[in-house]
Order: sequence, then C-alpha cells, then structure tokens
Amino acid sequence: MNAKVDAFMKRQDAWRAPFEKLREILLASGLTEDLKWGQPCYALEGKNVALIHGFKAYCAILFHKGALLKDAKGVLVQQTKNVQSARQVRFTSVAEVTKLEKTLNAYLREAIEVERAGLKVARKKTEDHELPEELASALAGNRKLKAAFAALTPGRQRAYILHFSQPKKPETRTARVEKHTPRILEGLGLDD
Repeated sequence: MNAKVDAFMKRQDAWRAPFEKLREILLASGLTEDLKWGQPCYALEGKNVALIHGFKAYCAILFHKGALLKDAKGVLVQQTKNVQSARQVRFTSVAEVTKLEKTLNAYLREAIEVERAGLKVARKKTEDHELPEELASALAGNRKLKAAFAALTPGRQRAYILHFSQPKKPETRTARVEKHTPRILEGLGLDD
C-alpha cells in the first residue's frame, strides 16, 4: 500500500467505497501501487497495467493495454473513438464492483500476462488519420502553413487533426483551423 494512495482515498467522497474495493482487488494481484496523473496506478516492474479513476457519472478501472484483452464478458469500454490502447470497466456502486470481482481478477491476470509478454498495441499512425476537409483546404491554399504543419512532430499533427475533427458543424471546424493557424506557423502544438 502506498501512502500517497492512502491520502488520495481519504479525499474521496462520491467513489470512496468502489475505489477501496477496486484497490483491494488490484493489490491482491501483486501489482505495485503508486499515484500517477493524480490517480491510483498499478504497475508490473515499472510498466503501467491499470489505474482507477472517477468521473461525475461513474468510476472505473482502466487497463492501459485493454485493447489487447479478450473481453470475454463484454465489459470493456473504449472511452472515446480516439483512444487506441486503454479500455475501462465502469461502475456506479461498490455492489457492481463486487458483482464483477471474478471477471476483474481474470482480466487483471490477462493484463499482467500481456505486460509480461511485452505485447504492444498497434497504434494508428498520424498519416492514417483522415484530415478534416477544413484543414486540408487551409493547407492546400497556404504553402507556409503546409510546410509548418509538415514540420510539426507527428504527435502535434495528430493533436491538431483530432481537435479540428471533433466539431460536427463545418463552420466550427473552420473557426478552429483559423484560430490555430498562427500557432502552427510558429511551430507550436495544440497544448504548447
């Protein structure tokens, strides 16, 4: 048990009981406990396997390489369409955690074996992401912008592509491209 996680648990209101049950399950698996990204995280020889976190409507156990798990019980959730590796099992009560305890233990064993085997999730490359029409148009009409975008790291390019693709309305996508054009020209990423 990690003292930082103890302090984290004491600060919890809404999800304390499910968190404590999840923690019990995770610690019994033999993983090492730490606090990363402000959340209890469980690792095997320094490699992250799972973490627990809470949101307004639910709390969850997240498997870092959940996309590689078989999900025989069909309980894994992909948070958003852009999440490539991680998968969650969501809960709204300690009773739900208790009900799925055997399944969680099986998934944990599988996640640990995935990590021991050194398996990696095949990630979508930046060039595999479809450029939103508004960005493609802006790049085609501005050589400096096209060169500046090409000079960005793949991660920065991907962040912009995903950010520009999110809105449903074309005018919102266009406004985002226009807003961030100066940052791209400066060689800055979305969050720099």
